[in-house]
Amino acid sequence: MTPASAASEQSDSNGSRVVLSARGLRRDFAGFVAVRNVDLDVGHGKIHALIGPNGAGKTTVFNLLTRFLPSTSGTITLLDQDITRTPPAKVARLGLVRSFQISAIFPHLSVLDNVRVALQRQNGLGVQFWRSLSALDDLTPRAQELLERVGLANARHHMAGDLSYGRKRVLEIATTLALEPKVLLLDEPMAGMGHEDVAVVAEIIRGVAENCAILMVEHNLTVVADLCDWITVLQRGEILAAGDYATVSSDERVKTAYMGTADD
Repeated sequence: MTPASAASEQSDSNGSRVVLSARGLRRDFAGFVAVRNVDLDVGHGKIHALIGPNGAGKTTVFNLLTRFLPSTSGTITLLDQDITRTPPAKVARLGLVRSFQISAIFPHLSVLDNVRVALQRQNGLGVQFWRSLSALDDLTPRAQELLERVGLANARHHMAGDLSYGRKRVLEIATTLALEPKVLLLDEPMAGMGHEDVAVVAEIIRGVAENCAILMVEHNLTVVADLCDWITVLQRGEILAAGDYATVSSDERVKTAYMGTADD
């Protein structure tokens, strides 16, 4: 058995099969260590939060896991396969899909067409530029299923750019689900949302996690407490604490990292 296979057959702290694992992850930038010795295990069917103060290295970890940035050292395993040196496009095709802090939709296409565009690659249409536009019609039933799943079915004919900010983020989740992720990385999915939108998106994420693993960066600790099974806290690029919410929220080091000390 290879080391990669052994890692993938492990269970996380919640007893779920580990589908995404990192060991000793490090990234240097011209002498500055942005991420140092980070270990992560993300289990199938679980929601894992990556939290920490601004500048803690959370987005850099996302970029390393998805191979947008090469790691200086360490290993990354996805679904029995070592992806430490795998190109990012192939990593996405293997099932590791991410969202970004800035909503990535086509504002001048309809909500339905945004999802149909996302479905093209999974259905072999992404590079078949000679095909008639009617070929997209075959994708409509699946696109409508995804919109039903995230509560956007009634808005399918609206222009995506006309949606509220919260609903744009929901549409982005629908387009990532079109790629049939095994692991979904969400970068601050609740950022900038009102309370009502936060509640809606939280329930969508909870439903999505029934069929895949989710790793999310999130600053809203109320959401983290309610939604996440496991939490890893970063500070200055290193893991400060890890555990369920009760464990990390009672850790004095975590309290200091977020709130400072009386002398600050």
